[in-house]
Amino acid sequence: MIVVVVESPAKAKTINKYLGSGYTVLASYGHIRDLPSKDGSVEPDNDFAMHWEADAKGAKRIGDIVDAMKGADGVILATDPDREGEAISWHVLEVLQKKKAIKDKSVQRVTFNAITKTSVLEAMAHPRDIDMELVEAYLARRALDYLVGFTLSPVLWRKLPGSRSAGRVQSVCLRLIVDRELEIERFKTQEYWSVEADVTAGAEPFVARLVKHENKKLTKFDLNNEGSALAAKAAVEKATFKVAAVEKKPGKRSPAPPFTTSTLQQEASRKLGFSAQRTMQAAQKLYEGIDIGGETVGLITYMRTDGVSVEPEGIAEARSVIGNVYGAPYVPETPRYYKAKAKNAQEAHEAIRPTSLNRNPASLRLEPDLARLYELIWKRMIASQMESARIERTTVDLESADGQTGMRATGQVVLFPGYLAVYEEGRDDEGDEDSARLPMIEEGATAKVLDARADQHFTEPPPRYSEASLVKKMEELGIGRPSTYASVLTVLRDREYVRMDKQRFIPEDKGRLVTAFLEQFFRRYVEYDFTAALEEKLDLVSDGKLDWKEFLRDFWKDFHAAVGEIAELRTTNVLDALNESLGPHIFPDKGDGSDPRLCPTCGTGMLSLKVGKFGAFIGCSNYPECRFTRQLATSEGDGEAEAADKELGINPATGRAVWLKNGRFGPYVEEPAATDSGDKPKRSSLPKGWTPAGLDLEKALRLLSLPREVGKHPDDGKTITAGLGRFGPFVLHDGTYANLENPEEVFDIGLNRAVVLLADKRAGGGRPQRGQAAALAELGNHPEDGKPVRVLSGRFGPYIKHGDTNANVPKGADPAALTMDEAVVLLADRVAKGGGKKPAKKAATKKAPAKAKAVAADGAAPAKKTAAKKPAAKKPAAKKPAAKKAKAEA
Repeated sequence: MIVVVVESPAKAKTINKYLGSGYTVLASYGHIRDLPSKDGSVEPDNDFAMHWEADAKGAKRIGDIVDAMKGADGVILATDPDREGEAISWHVLEVLQKKKAIKDKSVQRVTFNAITKTSVLEAMAHPRDIDMELVEAYLARRALDYLVGFTLSPVLWRKLPGSRSAGRVQSVCLRLIVDRELEIERFKTQEYWSVEADVTAGAEPFVARLVKHENKKLTKFDLNNEGSALAAKAAVEKATFKVAAVEKKPGKRSPAPPFTTSTLQQEASRKLGFSAQRTMQAAQKLYEGIDIGGETVGLITYMRTDGVSVEPEGIAEARSVIGNVYGAPYVPETPRYYKAKAKNAQEAHEAIRPTSLNRNPASLRLEPDLARLYELIWKRMIASQMESARIERTTVDLESADGQTGMRATGQVVLFPGYLAVYEEGRDDEGDEDSARLPMIEEGATAKVLDARADQHFTEPPPRYSEASLVKKMEELGIGRPSTYASVLTVLRDREYVRMDKQRFIPEDKGRLVTAFLEQFFRRYVEYDFTAALEEKLDLVSDGKLDWKEFLRDFWKDFHAAVGEIAELRTTNVLDALNESLGPHIFPDKGDGSDPRLCPTCGTGMLSLKVGKFGAFIGCSNYPECRFTRQLATSEGDGEAEAADKELGINPATGRAVWLKNGRFGPYVEEPAATDSGDKPKRSSLPKGWTPAGLDLEKALRLLSLPREVGKHPDDGKTITAGLGRFGPFVLHDGTYANLENPEEVFDIGLNRAVVLLADKRAGGGRPQRGQAAALAELGNHPEDGKPVRVLSGRFGPYIKHGDTNANVPKGADPAALTMDEAVVLLADRVAKGGGKKPAKKAATKKAPAKAKAVAADGAAPAKKTAAKKPAAKKPAAKKPAAKKAKAEA
């Protein structure tokens, strides 16, 4: 029997069918252990020693694999064919060796790029050893990310309370978003005009634009006001034109290569509206396998890759399908071969493609997300091997009789569609202005202007990043790697450093603050070139050209020194620098010539950035005499308006005003209580996703109406309510809370859905109770008393629990690798030192009932004599309260 370890249960199920009864295929569910989120997990002073721990789930997977190895002849590590997959295999092997589950058994590593029977069996026939250069690249990257995050983040917490975290790639990605927002804010709009005309030259009308006026070639801003534009329009209407030239240029458009991880995320965002995370989740399912006719088959090749190459059999199949479906003219004379631009060879696997192009998207019955993504991958692969599109670009120049005015029309004709019959790559900008079709026009023909118009335009700032354009920019700069893009963007949203508006990233004020801080004091570490250079060095590690610990030592030396310098700075120094850096944003020009930093309350104090327990805010220099405070300005620049209390309107039911206010926990709405009622004002915080700028009276009244009654529970008749709480929107029934996904649901959730959500919560969908320790391992029952022995994760680290006795796991030991024998010794040591209780013998427990029977048979209770003596010994002490009582009665 051979044990095969893969990442996911779906993958395990599929591969188990391919290999048969001689193999046991188990899933590790990704990484079985990781660096704990606490100080000391990486020790730079101990040659970057790394301490790994398994959580409860990881410990369970480890136990399953160790148990399977007891009767096995060997293990095959068949995790994914990239750096992370190599690392997972290394972790599994390390744990098996520590558990002494390997001994003289064989250990092999295999990889396959597609989960098909042919690919899997081919891989099994050609095993290899674990690639330690890839593992070392993983270790270097993991240590680097840990050291940056766990060194920078505490500095942020101390100097900028309210900031959540910083990260090597995360912070640079955030800087991209903030820099783009600054570009937009600095952008100065310019007015310009264009003149167009509907023209005919003996055929159907076409559109031509003015390119020459008063014998001068026009540039974009030559017509910069209405007067000059109308004069140019009049010149066009008066002129008599002839066709001065007709130029036709044949051209070709070649298809894009098959998908990489990055281009798949970009196209899925443009064409399907998928986030990077949603794309990767769907791609993972397609890769792991879908049930087709009773057999689970992987539909696409591995989806984390920088490579654009395709195996010869894949190219041959594509050419065959193209010929059968679209015809011979669509098959190029020679196959197309694509070369990856990525430098990191360790990830340059085959491109993402269907495992069989004969599985037409229309022939498969898949979930909606999977169907749409599979169709995108299928079309892209087919198109990549098709003939180029042949087009004809046409330019028509019109000249006035006096030579003072000139117009031009452009267009193109698709002579042969080629790959465009299947697929055209999406674009982030507008469509091609030369795509219009032109009629047949003869050179020298007279042209007549049918209608002319002058149109006003304004220059626009660069667009905010979408997921597609941000991923593309990160790839261009060499920041991060495709496998990390989805998680990085998710972290930025979860930390509330950015928000999404119309599928575009907008930096929040806390995101701007973190970026400004890092640029002021850690500028080198958020530079695009520096981050890209780190990635290149990591690639050298994976190629075996750079020692990974030497790489870490070089980085840590300068980084640690920089952090030490900043740690010595006073918070006031930090705030002064941020006041200067963020001044135009947090103190926007009012437009009336007044000082934007002048306090609106006292009129003499100056506003500046301050930090408190709940984060950064704006305060007056005359504090405590003047207590004016407000939040940072919004991205729209209306911080003053947002900060001041604002009356939203009158509640028609009560006749009292409803206000929008700002508190230390953020914006909220308030309706004062009735005069002399003694009641407290009604208040409600704005839920996540709601902004003060978008709040009106109607929304405020809806918030103040909470909590609302949903209805009576059909089982017990008790009321179900819906409301907003500390952890978001919820429904409540008889002490049970169930979370809602969207704040809007609070106002319209019905009884049936509420009952279902509450039932799911009671069935085990809720979070662990507060204070409950997470179990890392179940070791079994204690050999002396039969009580369970468990390894738990506590506030101060992992510990062993047995009854009332808790024993710490020794520093540096892997809690998931702990055995029962080791636990028993540690517990006994703890009892010997005065902690906990010594376990009772099982035999004594069994004899106790017999002794009890003997006592009962005597009729008296001699066994209780000893117990009775204890109060007797304390008799003198008991007399005092009795005497006092008697005295009081007297």
